[in-house]
Amino acid sequence: MPRLGVRPISADEHLAWIRGQDSVSFLQTPAWATVKRDWDAESLGWFEDDRLVAAALVLYRQVPKVKRYLAYLPEGPALDWSSPRIVDYLRELRDYLKGKRGFAIRMGPPVVLHRWGTITVKDAIADEAVDSLTQVPPDVVEDVGTRVHDTLTRLGFRHRDARGGFTEGQPQFLFQLPLTETDQDRPLTEADLLAGMNQLWRRNIKKSAKAGVEVLQGSPADLPEFHRVYVETAGRDGFTPRPPAYFENMFAALSAEDPDRIRLYLARHEGDLVAATLWVRVGRHAWYAYGASTSAKRDVQGSTAIQWQMMRDALAAGASVYDMRGITDAVSTDDPHLGLLRFKVGTGGEAVELVGEWDLPLNKALYAAFDFYLRRR
Repeated sequence: MPRLGVRPISADEHLAWIRGQDSVSFLQTPAWATVKRDWDAESLGWFEDDRLVAAALVLYRQVPKVKRYLAYLPEGPALDWSSPRIVDYLRELRDYLKGKRGFAIRMGPPVVLHRWGTITVKDAIADEAVDSLTQVPPDVVEDVGTRVHDTLTRLGFRHRDARGGFTEGQPQFLFQLPLTETDQDRPLTEADLLAGMNQLWRRNIKKSAKAGVEVLQGSPADLPEFHRVYVETAGRDGFTPRPPAYFENMFAALSAEDPDRIRLYLARHEGDLVAATLWVRVGRHAWYAYGASTSAKRDVQGSTAIQWQMMRDALAAGASVYDMRGITDAVSTDDPHLGLLRFKVGTGGEAVELVGEWDLPLNKALYAAFDFYLRRR
């Protein structure tokens, strides 16, 4: 069996490896280290003898007044989670990060645990006795996800349960639209996508076109317009908006890594901006990363028009999945996030539960203090 080891790799080595993969989270690209400027960062590679077989972006956050670090791998590491050597991979990572004075490892393997199809989700929403998707048997239980969950538990990792709402970390529940036939990996057509949508989505796509909504790609010069609408959306939906510099930095960093890594979409009606979004792609995985819309002119369906354009462009770019990012598991009629789920489920995609984020304490006293601080905050 080849000798396995972990060591730092350059950003160029990391990016070259990513280019050979079908799907790696954009949070695991070397460029993301530039976006997260308030963290220290390094790229790591797993080698079997001299062959690079897996990689990760690790973000380091120092404990105040103590030279010890939380090592965070958002939506990573990027490795073959079905490998029979998964325990060896994780032990090598643990030992390396211990040597970097890490007091804990936090990571979120991009591995699906459960899937609920459109019909199952709709039935759950309609059933007054069901409050959470987790109360409904999933349509698919992924074997790899189950093994990863059990392996992390056995190795002493602690699961950061995100059920019941969004957390400060990455979402555990997502909504994804497959862009290929699952059994054949055959690309779908635009007609296939429309056929999978509900009647309301198809009607609203036609309505936006009839109203004259135009969706075009923007440039960095258009980011202030995006941010204006994003701040309006934050006030309406009750979340804290990120500052303009965050998006300027994100656009510049991801574009420098790959000219087509990130796109800004703008939907206008009679010259008025009615919706704006950020689209990201790595390999065959495309994400709807951020979105915003105005309260004015909601009847022209700018949000629907912009989503439809991003879906079609993801399909044209060769993506196998269009990822609409986070949802919660809540399906009760009084939950404030239900409208978001209803909007996404109309596309005909599926709700997926990842194995979630996990912590491995390396220094139990420091980790306990850190965990207490987070809970109090």
